[in-house]
Amino acid sequence: MAEILPIKAWRYHERLKENIEELTAPLFDVVSSKQREALYTRPHNSIHLSVPLGENPTLNAQQMLERWKQEQVIVQDQIPGIYVYYQYFKFPGQEEESCRKGFISQIRAYDWDEGVVLRHENTIAKAVNDRIDILRATQFQTSPTHGLYEDPLHSLDHFMDAAIEDPIYELEDYQGVREVLAVIQDVPTIKKFIKVLADKKIILADGHHRYEGAIAFRKEMKRVNPEHSGSEGYNFHMMYFTNALSNSLRILPTHRLFSNISIPEQKILDKLSEFFLVKKLNDVEEISELILQKKWAFGLVFPENAYKISLKQEMLKEMKLEIPDVLKQVDLVVMHYFFIERVLGIPMEEQRYSEHIEYERNMHRCLSKVESSSASFAVLTKDVSMSQVLEVCKCGFTMPQKSTYFYPKALSGLLFGSIEESEFTFPYEAFTP
Repeated sequence: MAEILPIKAWRYHERLKENIEELTAPLFDVVSSKQREALYTRPHNSIHLSVPLGENPTLNAQQMLERWKQEQVIVQDQIPGIYVYYQYFKFPGQEEESCRKGFISQIRAYDWDEGVVLRHENTIAKAVNDRIDILRATQFQTSPTHGLYEDPLHSLDHFMDAAIEDPIYELEDYQGVREVLAVIQDVPTIKKFIKVLADKKIILADGHHRYEGAIAFRKEMKRVNPEHSGSEGYNFHMMYFTNALSNSLRILPTHRLFSNISIPEQKILDKLSEFFLVKKLNDVEEISELILQKKWAFGLVFPENAYKISLKQEMLKEMKLEIPDVLKQVDLVVMHYFFIERVLGIPMEEQRYSEHIEYERNMHRCLSKVESSSASFAVLTKDVSMSQVLEVCKCGFTMPQKSTYFYPKALSGLLFGSIEESEFTFPYEAFTP
């Protein structure tokens, strides 16, 4: 099943350790425009590699990376390791601190049809292309994707708990999350990690665009390398692994914003009533409570009015999609089919390319964009359950793009992974269980 390897990580030089909070950044697809402006002013922040600026951003990232290596802004660990990564967080009203436990290593960049890494949502084509371009130019990974494995015995926890007592970094990130990173370089212990993952399938929780970029790059390199053996660095990808059966996984909703839609509000409501029960609301703040625990229910917000919409149960048999029943139970599948396709007229297969749809996790930011008319209207959603994510993955189908927002997000810049051959090569057979 899943083949993982320890990673010869690149990290910021020890002299910069005290400033690590100033060097890390949110992931490329969640960093806000205001955050970017602030982070770009910091000359050594990892955002210069993950979301490079300029007319030729990929060339800029490549040149920046080479300069950082030469000036020893970043240095490579010569001994591979498993990097233990704990994230401590609280939600509003939560008294006890939650801890998401995991570790970072390399994993073979399995193609989707190999059935080892399973995806649960579609990607947005432009974002995938951006990730391929940067990977092609730098052969450098600035952040791990997030994969889930299922281990009911939690057999790696005591090794990780012991390692985290001697951290490399401990910081508070932009989310208010306490981030702690440590490393295991003991060969017998690393063998245990490799052995536990060897019979697992991996569910991709976060980073579909980056992982899909890694697959595409591996295929490119394989085509041009007549000596391809499968052990080259380009065959691997940096991933953060957490146990799907732990109680510390949190999935937050991602709302949909619609721009430049010329259909009048009343015409949308008239068309909606064919499929949905529509209830006008006095206060938009009511939406979250009204749709919570309600199946196939959403908030629809225009600049002047707000509505609760819920699918008429008898309409489900009108879903003309060849998908298993488990997908038809997912709120976002219902919304993307009956609202975006049937009401707005944007076909399912075109939605991941559509310039009319934006994705926003923060509800208040979402409402503000509608109120200011920078968006035509919004659909507010609720979170997908972890059990639904697992069921969808195992049936071999996917949910719409941006269906889940696993919280907290991993950071960019805590450590980096190189797949450039001279920096990747190591006698990894020493770690074979």
